[in-house]
Amino acid sequence: MPVPSSSPPLLTGTVSRLAIARAWLTRSFTGLALLVGVVVKLVAAAATAIAGDRPAAVALDTVGDIALLVAATLLVVRLFRDARRRLLWRVRRKLTLSYIFIGVVPALLIVCFFAISGMLVALNVSSYIVRTRLADVVDETRAIAEIATVDLADARTLADVRTVLQRRQTAVGIRYPAVSYALVPMAQRCGSGSAAWEAGAIPVRAGSWQHTEPPSQLPEWITCAGHAGLVVYADRAGTAEPAKSTFGHIAARAVVPLPAAPGHAVLVDVPLVGDLAGKLRADAGVVLGDVMRVSGPEGMFYSLAHDESPAPGRGLLNRQFEWVGQLDSIEWDTGRPFQLTLPIRTSLADVYNRVDPGRIGQFSLGSMLMYIMAFVAGLFLVILLVAFGMGLALARSITGSVHALFAGTERVRHGDFSHKISITSQDQLGELADSFNSMTSSIEDLLQQKAEKERLEQELRIARRIQMSLLPQGSFAMAGITLAAHCEPAREVGGDYYDFLPIDEHRLGILIADVSGKGTSAALYMAELKGIVLCLSQQHLSPRRMLIDANRIISRHLDSRSFITVSYVVLDMQARTLTYARAGHCPLIYRPGEQSASRVPQVLLPDGLVLGLQIDDGSLFNGLLEESTIPLGAGDLFLLYTDGISEAMNTAGECFGDERLAQLIGDHGDLQSEALRERIVSEVTAFTGGAAQHDDMTLVLLKMDGLKMDVVTA
Repeated sequence: MPVPSSSPPLLTGTVSRLAIARAWLTRSFTGLALLVGVVVKLVAAAATAIAGDRPAAVALDTVGDIALLVAATLLVVRLFRDARRRLLWRVRRKLTLSYIFIGVVPALLIVCFFAISGMLVALNVSSYIVRTRLADVVDETRAIAEIATVDLADARTLADVRTVLQRRQTAVGIRYPAVSYALVPMAQRCGSGSAAWEAGAIPVRAGSWQHTEPPSQLPEWITCAGHAGLVVYADRAGTAEPAKSTFGHIAARAVVPLPAAPGHAVLVDVPLVGDLAGKLRADAGVVLGDVMRVSGPEGMFYSLAHDESPAPGRGLLNRQFEWVGQLDSIEWDTGRPFQLTLPIRTSLADVYNRVDPGRIGQFSLGSMLMYIMAFVAGLFLVILLVAFGMGLALARSITGSVHALFAGTERVRHGDFSHKISITSQDQLGELADSFNSMTSSIEDLLQQKAEKERLEQELRIARRIQMSLLPQGSFAMAGITLAAHCEPAREVGGDYYDFLPIDEHRLGILIADVSGKGTSAALYMAELKGIVLCLSQQHLSPRRMLIDANRIISRHLDSRSFITVSYVVLDMQARTLTYARAGHCPLIYRPGEQSASRVPQVLLPDGLVLGLQIDDGSLFNGLLEESTIPLGAGDLFLLYTDGISEAMNTAGECFGDERLAQLIGDHGDLQSEALRERIVSEVTAFTGGAAQHDDMTLVLLKMDGLKMDVVTA
């Protein structure tokens, strides 16, 4: 329903948007896909509600999903293209984004790369230190167990064994308070001794064994070489099988066979708890976190007990970072190895303080190095920000000038040539703005000149129509001859003139003239000459007398730099003669008719001076002007022409020439006057080729053919 013109703007805008949306849904591929997808989904939902989950309904629903997916993909692509076009339409945004991607992003990536690389190196060093410290604990645990086996070599009874183990536990407990000892049987017999207490009540324990129950029998996978490594155990409150527990703890455990009592071994446990975890933190500069089992039985997670981490220091270098380390462990019951992922927390300052413990005054070399690196990184970022600001300022300067040029061109495109761009900089862009201002001024002048030129061209077209109307129009009858003429000005108007002047019923005057120069001045002199000739042709039967009087009259009004060449012919059909005079004009070409013994064209050149020369009172013109008479016969052909025909030049600068024109008359003189005229014009046009016409071209053909005369002009 069309909206009335008096509808509110809000309603009109809403209807317009609805029309646009409807056209998009029904005419675009994306809209059609979206519409089809929604319709198909609705039909599938209705079918499912009525008939249940039938295969056809499911397939129909899948088709709807595919159509919606295609529509969504196309819509996202279109939105992306539109957003990119709108975002990057301005040159300033393009330059800014280019600078960001070329300069800022690589620099930031370099900074991030080195920062991450340094952090990775530091954290991996921390992980290595932790693994090294834990390996030292395992080695110390084995050494503790070996010392115990040496002390047990002299034991004679189980009481002696218990005394030795308790003494060793007391001595080692100073360093490892949670250390525990046990003498347990093993599957293999290692050694050749024979202790008297072999059959006694074992295992024998020493220490608290608070972390877990001591094993009553060593697993079979332990050989006579013994074992030292990390094991996982469960709390006493938890399950009895650590391999099946969800959470547990880690301990360093060493097993050393006792040679004095084959089939027995000393087992030492050092749980990583309490003071030991604090000592690891003090030695390695890291805080141990929970441990995750990454190999072995699936779903096994263990925690490594640790003290609460100290309050972090101030500054970036003292900030705690999370990392992980890999620990090798053994599943106690089966002997299968697995790995533990050990989360650790440390700071860069702690790492560098332990890698390079040297100090200068109150500062460590590691801390100083970190501060120097941080200073260099900060300086680099400052330089980057300064460069970014300078780049934005430069982009703003460039794009501001470009935007001003764009706004100026838009104003010019809408016809406002008075708009000027303000010049704000003395650089190439400023010169460009100044050139634009000069260009708009020049365009405004050119438009004014164009309007003036169009006005003059319009007037010249009118003048051309008037001038062509001065030439003979229509046809008139005279028995025995045919006439054909052609006049083609080089410009809108020209100075060539021809005319047929009836004198009486037996006589006809034929005149052809060429005013020097071209254009409007020549056309005006041509019009003046026509008036003089129309008057004098009725007074004089002699061409010579007519030209003498015409020279006397026109020389008073002709400019001193101008002149007129004229050929005038009087045709007397009763006397069968042609009388002619030539006032400085091109020659007449005469081709005798059938009654003549020779039909070779003749070039007639009677003497005569041009009209309008103001050199005396006319005596020189009168003395030089000659008049000639030729008897006429059937088939005689006369050609009167201007120098625009004979002097027509080709691209090589060669003229057509009187000789070539005479040869053309000789070869094709038997043609009808109209056909011969067209042949001459086409030959001249073919000769000149692409060369521009530099002069007016006019010709008149007179042929004695015994027929009723028809005048044909072109």
